[in-house]
Amino acid sequence: MGRYGSGQVVRRIEDPALLAGQGQYAGDVTLPGQAWLVFVRSPHAHALIERIDTTAARVVPGVAAIFTGEELAKAGVKPIPGGGLPRADGSPCASPPRRALAHERVRYVGEPVVAVVAESLDAAREAADLVMVEYDVLPSVVDTFSAIRPGAPVLTPEAPDNIAAETRYGDAKAAEAAFARAAHKVSLDIDNQRLAPSPIEPRSVLAAFDAASGRLTVRLSSQMPTAVRDGLAGLIPGLDTKKVRVVVGDVGGGFGMKTGPYPEDIAVGYASLQLKRPVKWVAERLEEFLSAVHGRDAISRAELALDKEGKVLALRVRGFANVGAYGTGAGIAIPLLVGPWVSTSIYDIPLIDLHFQAVLTNRGSTGPYRGAGRPEAIYIVERLMDAAAREMRMDPAELRRRNMIRPEQMPYKNPMGQVYDTGNFASILAQGLEAADWKGFAARREESKRGGRLRGRGIATFLEWTGGNALKEIVEVAIAGDGFIEVISATQQMGQGIQTSYVQLVVDVFDVPMDRVRIIQGDTDRANGFGSAGSRSLFTGGAAVSVGSRKAFDRAKELAAESLEVSAGDLEYRAGRFAVAGTDLGIGLFEVAGKQEAARIHVESTTTADAPSWPNACHVCEVEIDPETGEVQVAAYSSVNDIGRIVSPDIVRGQVDGGAMQGIGQALCEKVSYDSESGQMLSASFMDYAMPRAETFVGFNTHFDTSIPCTTNLLGVKGVGELGTIGATPAVVNAIVDALDHAGLGRDAERIQMPVTSERVWRALRRDFEASPFDGKGGA
Repeated sequence: MGRYGSGQVVRRIEDPALLAGQGQYAGDVTLPGQAWLVFVRSPHAHALIERIDTTAARVVPGVAAIFTGEELAKAGVKPIPGGGLPRADGSPCASPPRRALAHERVRYVGEPVVAVVAESLDAAREAADLVMVEYDVLPSVVDTFSAIRPGAPVLTPEAPDNIAAETRYGDAKAAEAAFARAAHKVSLDIDNQRLAPSPIEPRSVLAAFDAASGRLTVRLSSQMPTAVRDGLAGLIPGLDTKKVRVVVGDVGGGFGMKTGPYPEDIAVGYASLQLKRPVKWVAERLEEFLSAVHGRDAISRAELALDKEGKVLALRVRGFANVGAYGTGAGIAIPLLVGPWVSTSIYDIPLIDLHFQAVLTNRGSTGPYRGAGRPEAIYIVERLMDAAAREMRMDPAELRRRNMIRPEQMPYKNPMGQVYDTGNFASILAQGLEAADWKGFAARREESKRGGRLRGRGIATFLEWTGGNALKEIVEVAIAGDGFIEVISATQQMGQGIQTSYVQLVVDVFDVPMDRVRIIQGDTDRANGFGSAGSRSLFTGGAAVSVGSRKAFDRAKELAAESLEVSAGDLEYRAGRFAVAGTDLGIGLFEVAGKQEAARIHVESTTTADAPSWPNACHVCEVEIDPETGEVQVAAYSSVNDIGRIVSPDIVRGQVDGGAMQGIGQALCEKVSYDSESGQMLSASFMDYAMPRAETFVGFNTHFDTSIPCTTNLLGVKGVGELGTIGATPAVVNAIVDALDHAGLGRDAERIQMPVTSERVWRALRRDFEASPFDGKGGA
């Protein structure tokens, strides 16, 4: 057990099959009689659908069916429910109906309009090219501020101002008074640009209706199988949850993008139901850029008021979230609710004045992307802290230390009513500074200067909220007579290594080799629950696995005692065998199981966390800039992370470092762009959407402090999957601003926006800045 249990470095059990090419992704599965589906998508950002002519398409050999939005609407296929937060006047959230296929109107380029099903993919593509759709093109709007100006094109009558929802938090009058008496005030205009999650595996859906049972089985790539099942069952006529099974195999990355049902999922399921045969769709990368949910896309004017000693008096943020053409539930809640929860982060900020609006535009919809609201909020407060330190000519680490919540204040309720159970933020800061050799930076800056390069240093000290507020998890644990322990969980593996961590927790209890444990996920006929999102898999699912395993073990011990005709208290256990203390009498764990009905011991267990977890960290980045080209290289990156107890060290290190790489991507190069006139996407391929590359950084110096366990779950673990993404973006941008400041730009350096491309840096060094997005000329 010592070699393979929790806390030990082990090889991931998921990897051998994947490395041998034996993984099974949704796109790998082919069924007898399978047909292929291709979507005809809107070429316009906003238009009325005047007429659809499928005559030529229907005579293409192999075409099985063609479906339109009108047909689906008449058949009773329901729109996907939108956001739940209200508008300012208390009226319901306003968003157009998000249908499987557009009906009457299209609202973004790439929206699915017609579904063509044929015997082969080539035939489906040929027929799709022959579908003629007549559009009456309408004015469109993709820029956030343009959408809320009087006279802007309106996406839905329920929101004549294009504001889907609105939230306000805090005390505006008290905050205003704090700003009036403040010794120091700083203000920044910040663009958290739109991002494409870009998992290596695109979406894939294979729906198969079985006439004999009347059930629809859907294989797809998803983080939340139950959410997809419930969506299909509730939106397609003739189905209910008992008639839908969702199966998920290997998942090539999700990052929040693969959560609830998409319009395409519903269309494929409906086609299979109508044709009574399997129907398959695999997204092309262009389709993913156009129609899969995007992340971020929030513009903010943020202000901080401080006293003469540097104590923060108040935080004020006015934010606008561009949620696209259809305000999804998550797409609206993330910027208007979840992000605000962590707006004050680890700082003891007494007053807030937060005001957010979700704006409808003719862009694709937004939704969860790694961090989901927390990166945007932390980026704001961390940029403000550096700006304040610059204003006061204070060490940015010292300013942060002066404002940190102290351990004796725990549990601490922040101004948004969120309660932090534990945290020693000053200790994590001190460790982070030591890991980064904070005091030695001046010498490194001089060395870079001698080499003709500018060096800057940035820091981010922060926390995040994890658990998704879905705190309950059910698992089944079975000890089988064939020599295996089987664990069934509704959480979902998607490349993050959660199966390995679960196995280690099972080994902790049963003291058996890792290969004696099977983890079963991704089948709604076996398990249902929230799924994997919000860094909750180990936090909630791991605790459930541990508790369920202990219950199964205790039951096995009782049965072993009955079999040996002794008291359970007389039994010792080691390496899969029960023995009567002081004798050679004993029985194996799996032998006990084999004696039971169905040759197994089965336990169902429910475990509920008390509240979310609050992982926190200190990330320090150093960059080097070539002043001749503006090229930025991450020259050093150190972090100290408090995630409580660690189950799988290599996995958590991979999660933090991989997340940080995605945060670096936002800081330096990634952006989904639209043409403001036509609404066409300008970054719909990897030729135009820049992903971070290996040469942009030199590696990570990553450390963990495990001395502060979480108190809200039985394992003491805190979520880790999104921590690196949240810390990297402000750390990198703060480092760039620092370098530009020392190059002579001073406070003007703070005007630079993400992505901080080489061109933007080159222009900034020549004092050629883009206008603020708040003046309507910044390409919001």
